[in-house]
Amino acid sequence: MKNKYTLIDLFCGAGGFSKGFQLTQRYSILLGVDNFKPAASTYKTNFPQAIVLMEDIKDISSKTIFEHVGRDIDVVIGSPPCEPFTSANPMREKNPLDRLYKDPIGQLTLDFIRIVGSIKPRVFVMENVPAIMDNGLKNVLRKEFMRIGYSRIFFNILRAEDCLTPSHRTRVFISNIELKIVKKRDRLTVWDAIGDLPPPGSYPPNHEPHSELSFKKLKKISRLKWGQSLIHYYGSNKILPNFTRLNPFKLGPTVLGSSRFIHPFENRLLTVREQARLMGFPDNFVFIGGRDEQYNLVGEAVPVPLAKCIAEYIAERLDEMG
Repeated sequence: MKNKYTLIDLFCGAGGFSKGFQLTQRYSILLGVDNFKPAASTYKTNFPQAIVLMEDIKDISSKTIFEHVGRDIDVVIGSPPCEPFTSANPMREKNPLDRLYKDPIGQLTLDFIRIVGSIKPRVFVMENVPAIMDNGLKNVLRKEFMRIGYSRIFFNILRAEDCLTPSHRTRVFISNIELKIVKKRDRLTVWDAIGDLPPPGSYPPNHEPHSELSFKKLKKISRLKWGQSLIHYYGSNKILPNFTRLNPFKLGPTVLGSSRFIHPFENRLLTVREQARLMGFPDNFVFIGGRDEQYNLVGEAVPVPLAKCIAEYIAERLDEMG
């Protein structure tokens, strides 16, 4: 019988990262931390065996965590907010170092590092946007992790589609072991992901229809061809699309918290469930909160298939370490 490893998830959000680890059946999910009530409620609903702390990470210490789950923690994962670093944020600090040290939300990344340094897990993985490495930040982060006792730091650029996620997503996973994920040759399309769903209704969960589009907007949407977008907005250094009609025969675009997509064949928005399918969530994973909050929880998650690939590889490495 293979060993089972213990895990806690800081900035757990809805729990996409944790779900990938759970699906391997190699981990005991002990605890999640998030101060956003819909996220904490969603996490608890889907990981009922785990303790969930709905608190500001700045108020969390290793002592608090040890009191709840003990000191035997093999793996710490987490996704500090990416808003201070992403180019999609028109308000991000111009000086990259200010994004980490000056921006109060960016400073939360340092709290992740602080807690990892106190717990000293065998493996840690911190997910964020690749822009967190921009213009000297990569070296600064390496020094911060080395300061807490980890001599080897790896910046693993991984693509969700390489693990059969039906949408694009490129993220950096900063860890103390190199994540050598075997890339899958196949690709899943939008229609592979959502084509078998029934019309919006009561099943599966989070697949309710909604009518938040005005008649004028619906008329404009009806003219959109695959790949065309209804609106565009400015990020910090580029123009980004939204309300895009999906091409059913291609990978989906990157799903963000603010993303809203138009169904390939119908003049309506994707439901939360359809959007969750693009991120690889199983249908029994339930999202709690208002509809916009549910969309945000989906878009801010680590895609489940990618998380599972990472989890499988880490379990193999931990087996080798003994």
